[in-house]
Amino acid sequence: MFVRNLYLIFMVMPDEANQGMIYRLLYFHVPAWWTAFLAVGLSAIFSGLYLARRNLRYDAIAVSVTEVALVFLTMGITLGSIWGRIIWGVWWVWDARLTSALICVLLYAGYLMLRRAIEEPAQRARISAVFSLFAFADVPIVWYSIRWWRTQHPQPMQLPPEMWRTLLWNWLGMALLTAALVLIRLDQEETDRKVQSMRHQAQFVLRS
Repeated sequence: MFVRNLYLIFMVMPDEANQGMIYRLLYFHVPAWWTAFLAVGLSAIFSGLYLARRNLRYDAIAVSVTEVALVFLTMGITLGSIWGRIIWGVWWVWDARLTSALICVLLYAGYLMLRRAIEEPAQRARISAVFSLFAFADVPIVWYSIRWWRTQHPQPMQLPPEMWRTLLWNWLGMALLTAALVLIRLDQEETDRKVQSMRHQAQFVLRS
């Protein structure tokens, strides 16, 4: 699917009248943010489920999804900065959209660092779940910032149907890649939990 999408983006789609070929970053920048927001939304849902049911599998899903989401968050903000440098002439401006997006990246990076600082699984899961819900509060701010404030970032564009189709196909590719990476990461997380459980049991037997 990605090979097909790359062919459409670089070989079939025409240049944009004002931006030329650089506008093709649109097909990666926008789907990266959509994918990231979908992933952190799932992370918030499973974090809430953990707090409600205290099932560590929900915590494993939440951290797996968040790790993959952080990749797409970083991809989105990096591509946006490159696009801004070419179109605006600067790498970065401290407007509402870019600043709230940077805060979003830092919050979810902080979520992963917080988990490494807590060893006890239940306590780590509980604190991480609360932090995940807190971090997700920034997502609506990022999404609506260009409507609530005047920003350097442009308003949503009206795209021709063929551009919309290409954009959505590339988003589907990223979503499928996300699903695959989450499943791989979830398997690793559950294997690690089993190893940790066996290690604690062995230490208990040795002490006894």
